[in-house]
Amino acid sequence: MCASCAGPGSSTGRDEWGHRPGPMGFRTVILDAGHGGRDPGAVSRHTSQCEKDLTLDMAHRVRRELGRDFRVLMLRHDDRFIDLDERVLLADRHGDAVLVSIHFNSGPSHLRGPETYYWRVDSHGLAVRLQRAMRAASPAEHGNRGLVRRRLRLTRNPQIPCVLIECGYLSHPQESRLITSPEYRQKMATAVASAIRAQAAHGDAGTGPRPRPIYSPPSRPTDPPGS
Repeated sequence: MCASCAGPGSSTGRDEWGHRPGPMGFRTVILDAGHGGRDPGAVSRHTSQCEKDLTLDMAHRVRRELGRDFRVLMLRHDDRFIDLDERVLLADRHGDAVLVSIHFNSGPSHLRGPETYYWRVDSHGLAVRLQRAMRAASPAEHGNRGLVRRRLRLTRNPQIPCVLIECGYLSHPQESRLITSPEYRQKMATAVASAIRAQAAHGDAGTGPRPRPIYSPPSRPTDPPGS
């Protein structure tokens, strides 16, 4: 077993590969509101809402939920563009922390429900908790991918545990209208915060076996989609 896989889980320090237990006892949470500025993200043809506005709203809601118990840092506080690689650099300024990147999805109109993406071994437990919590908050799912191990710049490149969540499909007619509700977004934000809080309290306990280590280079803009 490699040294980084041994011992109790902690996100302290730097770990290029992330082949170690998930974090426990952390007190810093970094929230990344996806897209922003000139990058609107997905736009719902049913409600005309932009993903960049919804992700920022969700990040603020999660921050308020966690603020009593954690130091919460937001990579963007307003409608501005931040390059993905710059987001990674900003997150890596903090050692004992986790990164949660918040998004809304788009795809074929029959797909519905939240999805969670991770890559690093030390991010698996948090990803499982987030997917469980969002699924419980969602009234329905259809055809979505659920928990996915995918090498992306915000799931592979940071040197702290990092997870990307998709809080629902803006391309689904019913779900997109549900997402317009502040009450529903608050329900989803509360679920996300509860998963983060549970990971800090219990580490990987109860989240199933960790995935096998994969030694892959950092994700790059030139990689094929989905790699």
